[in-house]
Amino acid sequence: MKRLNIIILLIAVFSFTVFGQRKIVNIPDLPGYVTLKCDFHLHTVFSDGNVWPTVRVGEAYRDGLDAISITDHIEYTPKKDYIPVDHNASWKVAETTARDYNIILVKGTEITRSMPPGHLNALFITDANALVKDSVYNVIEEAVKQGAFIQWNHPGWKSQQPDGIPRMYDIHYRLLKNKWLHGIEFFNHRDYYPLVMTFCKQHNLAVIANSDMHGVISEEYQGKTNRPMTLVFAKERTHESLKEAMFAGRTLGYFDDMIAGKVEYALPFFHQCISVGKPFNQTDKSVYFEILNKSDIPFYLVDGLPGTPATITLNANSATRVVVSKTVTTPLAYNIKNIITGENEVLKVEIKY
Repeated sequence: MKRLNIIILLIAVFSFTVFGQRKIVNIPDLPGYVTLKCDFHLHTVFSDGNVWPTVRVGEAYRDGLDAISITDHIEYTPKKDYIPVDHNASWKVAETTARDYNIILVKGTEITRSMPPGHLNALFITDANALVKDSVYNVIEEAVKQGAFIQWNHPGWKSQQPDGIPRMYDIHYRLLKNKWLHGIEFFNHRDYYPLVMTFCKQHNLAVIANSDMHGVISEEYQGKTNRPMTLVFAKERTHESLKEAMFAGRTLGYFDDMIAGKVEYALPFFHQCISVGKPFNQTDKSVYFEILNKSDIPFYLVDGLPGTPATITLNANSATRVVVSKTVTTPLAYNIKNIITGENEVLKVEIKY
């Protein structure tokens, strides 16, 4: 009976994976780079997830992603009475489907320990089974030997940090000293942690956004404009270029119309999303022009100076008419409310017209 149930499940999820149209995520490239849309934290039935690995590939295809990593837990396998424990299995099952759908599949796993250090994803590994060790430090050391990018997951998760505030512990500083910690999740599932921006800037770490999905993506993010994803600025759309960009920290987090990341990437990203038209009308008092937002992300401009609109909303994939006083002779200066660049900071921009 168990074997029959598994066969029925496989038929169902194969059908779910094959059909469906691919969404086009309208996100710009940066000069010299291609923007890869990625989710590096996903679970399947091979740990505590509820779907077969190929379903994750099908979801990624339909949602317009370029790359995913299935990161089933090493230390937590609640379905082991039904599914044999092989920590490489989810990657093996999904590999061919990912290739058929042109999805870059990053081999990964989740190191699942109490705080500190908490949960860590090891990405770009070669053998997850070799990470079965007693000491968490030895596990991370082995992952690094395999070339892993180590990502700290949900650092303010209330199951491990009841007040929801991320904290660095001695082991985190030890990992940093060894250059064994490379990124931190700012967005995880539906939560985000502003303090992560401070950690990432202080220690030169990549800003990450992932779904940490256990169930079905389409059921979880109804009403949201997008699932959490990491925007990676790679030289090419390849596995190796993706890995190089991750270690270089060329990332932004993106979820629910919010962007989070360092100014050096957030500022050019914003300017690639918009274009400013030449004034189409002038009166004795005012100048009229349009700002075109070419992306799927709306931008909320606030704190305008005298003579300019106090706020401007640049809706996704639309043009917005702007009227400024003719006495204004400098570029427009605004804070972008939904582009987070620090624990208590948002992106500051100048717009020339």
